[in-house]
Amino acid sequence: MTENPLAAAAPDAPHVPDAPDTPDGHDRWAFVAPLLSTLLTLPMGLLALFYAGLSPMGCDSCDTQQADAFDASFEVAWTLFLCGLALVLVLLVACWALPWQRRNAARRVLLALAAPGTVVLSTLVFSAMLDLP
Repeated sequence: MTENPLAAAAPDAPHVPDAPDTPDGHDRWAFVAPLLSTLLTLPMGLLALFYAGLSPMGCDSCDTQQADAFDASFEVAWTLFLCGLALVLVLLVACWALPWQRRNAARRVLLALAAPGTVVLSTLVFSAMLDLP
């Protein structure tokens, strides 16, 4: 049996032990959930903001009474919608900011799933609160 000449020429590398199999070990795949959530949530949020921004055009041809009712409902709905989008940003930042350890994997995935869900919920609440003619 012949030995590999390259293996003989290479110096012995120090042995690096594997990460301990504990919940406190480093999770090298921790970036996946926040990254996917960010790539999904930001375009969804921009589309929702575009939809909400154009919604006042739905009452362009309204008479005075209908326009007043729409404006009153729009002010409240718009404020809640913006608060919902601010919550989405908080969820995304929290998702990225959690320490990249295995014990936080479930929390990170939960926050990553909550962010796009909050965009959808905020849009639905906004649409439901509008008093369209």
